[in-house]
Amino acid sequence: MGGIHVLAALLSAVLHAGWNAAVKASPQPAEAMAGQMVIGAVLILPALAWTGLPALAAWPWMIASTATNLLTIAVMLHAYTLGGFGVVYPVMRAVSVLCVVPLSAGLAGDHLSLGALGGIGLIAGSLAMLALSAGRDQSFSPRALLWTLAAGVCTGGYVMFDARGVRLSGSSLSYGFTVSIVNALTMSWRVRKFGAPWQIVRRNWRISTPAAIASMASYLLILWVWTQAPIAPAAALRDTSAVFAILIAVVWLKERITPARLAALVLAAAAVPLLRLA
Repeated sequence: MGGIHVLAALLSAVLHAGWNAAVKASPQPAEAMAGQMVIGAVLILPALAWTGLPALAAWPWMIASTATNLLTIAVMLHAYTLGGFGVVYPVMRAVSVLCVVPLSAGLAGDHLSLGALGGIGLIAGSLAMLALSAGRDQSFSPRALLWTLAAGVCTGGYVMFDARGVRLSGSSLSYGFTVSIVNALTMSWRVRKFGAPWQIVRRNWRISTPAAIASMASYLLILWVWTQAPIAPAAALRDTSAVFAILIAVVWLKERITPARLAALVLAAAAVPLLRLA
């Protein structure tokens, strides 16, 4: 991976952590997430007229990504009710990172060096360390673990579908814009019990608007990286969003940084030069 690709993937992770933190801090996270997806779709709709639709070869992957994303949200939300966000999220992302490695080799022909595989392992380890640290004060049942593993596998699936789709699309912008609009439509249907899309936006626009901008920028950045660099290392760097969330909590929310959290930060930082070897 080139330096510019590493920086773009890390910036995508920072933005991803930021908008997730904002949405989770809202009184109604599900509504806020739906609102940011709708606002994002409205913002990029005029740009889609400029870029045009992605190539037909990308559409099966795009449809698979959207369907898997919906499944992931359903499985993930159920896992949260059983295990809590602090454990479920990092374990899910660690499983996703590990799933993308064989999938990218089999579906995209990406072959990684031992150094790059070591970097991916360090990031997975840092996420697992966060999960263990968060799980010390709460029980994590086998049932919760099963649903969390399922969410991780689903996450790895839609990451791979997006990566394959954008490589066949002819334009990362046209692919990203189209997927964002389709996802907004499906999410609006999923949360229809909260009201029409414009009603959800009206109630949540203060949080959803900046979250939409950050989310769209994060997604477009990682899509571009996947067209330029191996998929698995870029996905692993993007999943350091869980680590950046710690920095956000420490710097802005004045939370205490524990030894386990510090160790996770060091592991993630050590992975970056190794991933340059991808």
